[in-house]
Amino acid sequence: MVEIRVALPKGTTVVSADWTRGDNGATVIVAHGAGTGKDHPFLTGYVEALRAIGFSTLRFNFPYVQQGRRMPGPAAHAIATWNAVTTFARTADPAATVWATGKSYGGRMASMAVAEGLRVDGLVYLGYPLHPPGRPEKPRVEHLPAITVPQLFVEGTNDPFIQPISQFEQAVATCREARIVWIEGGGHTFEVKGRKLPAEQIGASLAPIVAEFALGGAVD
Repeated sequence: MVEIRVALPKGTTVVSADWTRGDNGATVIVAHGAGTGKDHPFLTGYVEALRAIGFSTLRFNFPYVQQGRRMPGPAAHAIATWNAVTTFARTADPAATVWATGKSYGGRMASMAVAEGLRVDGLVYLGYPLHPPGRPEKPRVEHLPAITVPQLFVEGTNDPFIQPISQFEQAVATCREARIVWIEGGGHTFEVKGRKLPAEQIGASLAPIVAEFALGGAVD
C-alpha cells in the first residue's frame, strides 16, 4: 500500500493505492467504477492476472471513496487524481510505457484527463458508460475525438450503458484511433446470463485482451 498526494482546488488530499513493479516494460494503472473502490474483487482479479503477465500495476481509490463517501465528487477531482497517480507511476518505473485503464466511471474519468492533456500511451475502458441506462439522449462523448492516443473499448453486448449498440459504435467511430472488443452476452460488469463466475475470474479474463493491446501481440 502506498499513499499518493492529490492537489485539489480546495487543498491537498491523499489517496491509497497498491503498486507492484513488473518486468515487461509496461505499467497498467487501474481505476474503479463509481459504486466500488480499488479492492473490488473484479479489479483484484484483473490486476493479479496482469501481474502474472509481467505488468507493473497501480490500483487506486478516488478521493470520494477514500473519504468514505458513496457518490463521486466533481470530475475535476477525478481528473486531478488521474494526473497524480500517473505521475507516481512514471516516477516508480520511469522507463515503462503507461496504460490508463478503468472500470466504467474510472475509465471515463481517465479519458477526460487525457483529453485535457494527461500523457499516457493508451486508454482501456472496461465497460465505457456511454450514457445512464435508458437515457441514450445523454451521451458522454464530446471529449473523445480530442484524444490522440490509442483507445480500446472492452464492452459487453448486453451492457445497458451502451444501448443501442449502433449509437455506441457511432461514438467510437468519432475517435482518432480506437477499436472495440466485444464480450458476447456480457452486461456492464461482464457477467453473462446463465454463466455463474466469481467477479475475480471475470476480471482476470479481461487481462489477456488488455495485454495484447498494450504489448502489441497475442498473450498466452
